[in-house]
Amino acid sequence: MTDDIYIQTEIEDKMGEECGVFGMYDFDGHDVASSIYYGLLTLQHRGQESCGIAVSDTNGPKGKVLSAKEMGLVNEFFTPEQIEMLKGDIGVGHVRYSTAGSSTRENAQPLVLNYVKGTLGLAHNGNLINAPELRHELEYTGAIFQTTIDSEVIAYHIARERLNSKTVEEAVGRAMSKIKGAYSLIVMSPRKLIGARDPFGFRPLCIGKRDNAYVLASETCALDTVGATFVRDVLPGEIVTISPEKGIESDKTHCLPEEKHARCVFEYIYFARPDSYIDGQSVYNARILAGKYLAIDSPVEADLVVGVPESGNCAALGYSLQSGIPYGTAFVKNTYIGRTFIKPKQKNRESSVQVKLNALREAVAGKRIIMIDDSIVRGTTSDRIVRMLREAGAKEVHMRVSSPPFLWPCYFGTDVPAREQLIAYNRSVEEIRQVIGADSLGYLGIDRLQEMVGGLGICKGCFTGEYPMAPPKEDIRGEYMR
Repeated sequence: MTDDIYIQTEIEDKMGEECGVFGMYDFDGHDVASSIYYGLLTLQHRGQESCGIAVSDTNGPKGKVLSAKEMGLVNEFFTPEQIEMLKGDIGVGHVRYSTAGSSTRENAQPLVLNYVKGTLGLAHNGNLINAPELRHELEYTGAIFQTTIDSEVIAYHIARERLNSKTVEEAVGRAMSKIKGAYSLIVMSPRKLIGARDPFGFRPLCIGKRDNAYVLASETCALDTVGATFVRDVLPGEIVTISPEKGIESDKTHCLPEEKHARCVFEYIYFARPDSYIDGQSVYNARILAGKYLAIDSPVEADLVVGVPESGNCAALGYSLQSGIPYGTAFVKNTYIGRTFIKPKQKNRESSVQVKLNALREAVAGKRIIMIDDSIVRGTTSDRIVRMLREAGAKEVHMRVSSPPFLWPCYFGTDVPAREQLIAYNRSVEEIRQVIGADSLGYLGIDRLQEMVGGLGICKGCFTGEYPMAPPKEDIRGEYMR
């Protein structure tokens, strides 16, 4: 019986999303849990495995933290009664997708640590490349771990450094000197809210303000949801400390020059919501540009341009605007299925792709279709979607991809698998076209990526194999301590 049941993530062939982090400190003493809840709802696209909120009352007993976390979606776990019980004017929240550490309740965040100096609440988005070494070092000095995630390694190091630091933000800075990889952190101490971003800026983090409250969030769209005004992005390598006494304080000790920045380009291509801005660049505009570049570099005669929902839609619109070919809708998406669902039994006729998507026969029958998607990872989904359009009557199906071919794995929080699992590994574009069954296939050129994001420094490691820092000697993502 169990052989027939699988837990299915995305449509089978999508990269895993990043985690989402959200923190808030209301200087007027109002409860922040409900705002954190709505912030996490807005960031749900970044992770659907687990969710959690931890809050504290800065005017109450020092070190008392109330928290709730569980597997599943934000609106499925949290009830109005639970939110009402989370009393506190400072707090952090988290939605998770696992790239290191197994998908269990123990690994849900935020993490709450009680130690000599009080308590720490921590929410982390990213992936460390030296977590196993740091973990073993801590274990041999007596540390007992409750989880298998990188985030607990970071929390332990901050707590340990705090013993010899004047402030918690100094401890965060000392911990940053030891950890390597991608991270955006929000740390809640008894009287301060701290945000930190890795020196390369892999993961986004921004600051907002609503009345007399400050917000830290993965994306600006979460600020909009809670009625906060965007203040600025946390700079790569920067530590910001938020307190009633001093407002926003900045420590730029770990900041690198712009030419060394290596933002994950897939924030702009796929991960972030199109209504977000990351480091001053509109995600929507970046995707429109990607589509326009595809139309310039990989033109083809057709009757209709369509996107694979949701992340292919903006690029499809850009392709249409540039080419003059009408933009349309070719797929109906089942909005009642989250990113995770039970895969239909193998012996049944149901396709796991068609559980989520179905082609609009009236829109595509007899037409030459240009289909835009954000990426092809293993190729197992693309061939089914191409076949779906053909079965709906499409005369031709031309696929365009708003990213270059994946040739290398990612070690910095994006769930790009080992090379052998990538369809582009050891295959030409023509060979990939044959595998997925399209009439033609075109990818976005690597040289277009920098233009697409307004010249910002980006990481291209998964396309070129040239990473901003040396990758780990062995690929242990999600494997150690399972």
